[in-house]
Amino acid sequence: MSKIIEIKHPVIIDKLSVLRNKNTTSRDFRTCLLEITQLMAYEVTKNQKLVSFSITTPIQKTTAYRLKDKIVLVPILRAGLGMVDGFKALLPDAAIGHIGLYRDEKTLSPVKYYAKFPDSIKGADVIILDPMLATGNSLVSAIDLIKERHPKTIKVACILAAPQGIKQVMKYHRDVMIFTTAVDQKLDKNGYIVPGLGDAGDRIFGTK
Repeated sequence: MSKIIEIKHPVIIDKLSVLRNKNTTSRDFRTCLLEITQLMAYEVTKNQKLVSFSITTPIQKTTAYRLKDKIVLVPILRAGLGMVDGFKALLPDAAIGHIGLYRDEKTLSPVKYYAKFPDSIKGADVIILDPMLATGNSLVSAIDLIKERHPKTIKVACILAAPQGIKQVMKYHRDVMIFTTAVDQKLDKNGYIVPGLGDAGDRIFGTK
């Protein structure tokens, strides 16, 4: 399986256009982001391993199945918080960790200010949530932090990705799968994705 999965679905493409539109309100942006992440969650988890067990239906005993491995969601603060509810709707038992990173606007390097993970992250399937994969520097740092906790697998779910960011992540973490709804053209001189959708955090929380 390719390490980069670009999810092409008519409903996602339709809603992605709403996210890109600069006239979309913060409320509508959050709603649309929730709907897209719910659809993404099915694709990101479709290869999860199952184990069988026995249950009794109202008619008879039968074989049932449950997810084999624990799942831990790790949003990158703050924009990643906007993707949590969409995944939790499908994975209500998933534990949640948090990584706080901000980008130095001069160097474009990530600066960590917070990191907290559940004990269950060891041996778990981790899904990192961040709407934008731009330079890739923050994501590489986040993956480094998570790998110190010895998860079983790591996947990344992002709404948009830039070719430079994908290349950067694959340079250091070729074992990580990246799921996105679109690979955009490039980064501008300030490290923003083009055509992109602006600053996802500001648009989610209405801070600009």
